[in-house]
Amino acid sequence: MQRLALFDLDNTLVQRDRAFAAWAQEFTAEHGLDSKWATWLSFADAHHDGPMDTFFDLVRDEFALSTPADELWRQYRHRMPQLVSCSAEDLAGLAKLRRRGWKIGIVTNGMTDNQLGKIRNTGLDRHVDAWCISHDVDIRKPDPRIFQLAAHRCGLAIDGGGWMIGDSLTLDIAGGAGAGLRTVWIPEPRLARQHTTYGPDFFLPPAPDATVTSVAEAVDVLLTAE
Repeated sequence: MQRLALFDLDNTLVQRDRAFAAWAQEFTAEHGLDSKWATWLSFADAHHDGPMDTFFDLVRDEFALSTPADELWRQYRHRMPQLVSCSAEDLAGLAKLRRRGWKIGIVTNGMTDNQLGKIRNTGLDRHVDAWCISHDVDIRKPDPRIFQLAAHRCGLAIDGGGWMIGDSLTLDIAGGAGAGLRTVWIPEPRLARQHTTYGPDFFLPPAPDATVTSVAEAVDVLLTAE
């Protein structure tokens, strides 16, 4: 199998949920709302499915804001890249992969300005070979074509195999497997506990090839499997 590693961005390479919680605190303070509404925003975000623009229609209506939803959405996209972070251990893991001759790509759903800002502000642009952002290429995970395009941008053909690493069982694990890739799952803590409790019975097919707690651990899986 060729040395190709494709990574999800949010809650895989960068701590998106932690950044969202920080943004929610700022948002409630800016709009004169009780701080308890920051928890509501995080809850609503966790249960929101699909692109985030419709989320801000909900936010505007809930708080009876005069600012248009499109402007709230734009402000959010400007601020979030400044709040996300990538751990030093994970960046070191990516550097280790590249020293071993691996090609590394990022495959992410989202708006180009928001996601590219995260990639550049965290320094990930210096640790990967390419990226595919759904808004930029007009393809969303789990469509296999976005994985194929990411591999191509890394200079490889996806039929040579490789790996997809991410936190979403639907978008990253099922999507990556559907594109012919082996997969590594990095679950959020609640799902990690359920997986520990139920073991293999936790998954609907396809199950990931490995389950880890960080990108750095995923790198160790890939290097062991060489």
